[in-house]
Amino acid sequence: MASGTWIKRTRVGFAAMLSALLMLAGCGYHFASAGSGLPQDAKTIYVSRFSNASRFTGFNDQFVRYMKDQIAEHKRLQIVDEPKQADLLLTGQILRVETVPVGFNGVSEVSIYQQYMVVRAQLQDRHTDKVLWANVLSSINQFPTVSSTVITTSPEFASSTQMMTKMAQNIYSAMSEGF
Repeated sequence: MASGTWIKRTRVGFAAMLSALLMLAGCGYHFASAGSGLPQDAKTIYVSRFSNASRFTGFNDQFVRYMKDQIAEHKRLQIVDEPKQADLLLTGQILRVETVPVGFNGVSEVSIYQQYMVVRAQLQDRHTDKVLWANVLSSINQFPTVSSTVITTSPEFASSTQMMTKMAQNIYSAMSEGF
């Protein structure tokens, strides 16, 4: 077997195994969250700036905007600007953001990339200091390679947007339903 073929198969196998593990860690299944798992008297939430352990500077700032949009969309909680104004505190950390090749054409050029992120998040009742929910979740997207694209319309940019939106939805669903 040629070494190039072996490397290609090893990368594809590794990417498939990584995908399966990440999907098991935080599947994308979620309900239309009504917030029934949140304390009845909780009306406000402060979303802290998530820390960033990934190698992508500013990714956490982008993600927090998606998280706030997701909370606002459900209209169950009002987002406040200061932690002391909040009934609930949402904190977290971007643990990992990666883009890996998973598909190759006949001449071993990358044809499909997979992008994934892993986030640790925690919801705390500010009045009792009790942790109501904490979890590590993941989000995965794939996109094809395309040459000569503008960065804001590239498949990678669109994939990042979808991935962050999906992650925000998953976190909101999990924290508001208590799982």
